[in-house]
Amino acid sequence: MKNLPENWLTNGLIDFEYKKYLLLDYLTNVKREFDGQRLYPAFSDLILHYHNLQQVREHKKLVYEQFPQRITRADFEKLELMYEKIVQDDETMQQIEEIMEFAAPRFTNALSEGKEIYEFIENNLEISPVGITPIYHDAGYLFLETFPQKETRLYRYQLSVFQNSFEKYRGLHLDFLESKHRRLTDTYENLKLELVKKDKLLPNPATFAVIAKVPCPFEQSLLPVAKRILLKYVSNLNAQN
Repeated sequence: MKNLPENWLTNGLIDFEYKKYLLLDYLTNVKREFDGQRLYPAFSDLILHYHNLQQVREHKKLVYEQFPQRITRADFEKLELMYEKIVQDDETMQQIEEIMEFAAPRFTNALSEGKEIYEFIENNLEISPVGITPIYHDAGYLFLETFPQKETRLYRYQLSVFQNSFEKYRGLHLDFLESKHRRLTDTYENLKLELVKKDKLLPNPATFAVIAKVPCPFEQSLLPVAKRILLKYVSNLNAQN
């Protein structure tokens, strides 16, 4: 998918028509991805751009009131804006304001479409524990079953916690193990026993099965949504202990 640079708003030529062209071309590509139910990376990319736009809008008012400046570089990962002072020039700020007013509702509409697709897929995924669930849930196995073909992909998962100066975040890492075309005798419990015999590091692993009830692209939709469902499920179990 064709990407929109993170600093598209403030980098290069500050011209309404030019920025409008960049934005509409990008959103056309996003729409094409969503029409094919391919959520990622388009959806997460949209969220990033929307948050970046909100940050610029908040900083713009403060900067504009204090002194006229031209935004020359934006480090959106750190959410810091760097400015170059100029003399008696508010034309640049006016252009940026017009671009933001044009972009904001279009980002919002695209995000709404992405959210609908995400919720549809999420509502059609079923998660359940396999066997007895131990007290420790931060590492274990995920069995992910696609639709309509009866293929189950086996993963080892590991929860991690990382934080910045403001918040603490939970993440989930998956390691692909193998794919299984399950027969009637290949129950989830049997698959779990096979893995336990091979993997001595997890003698009593937490194991969960996520089953897709609708077809959707695996890498772009099913896998990332299933990953987030598992993270939410395990986080809730940890909160109950």
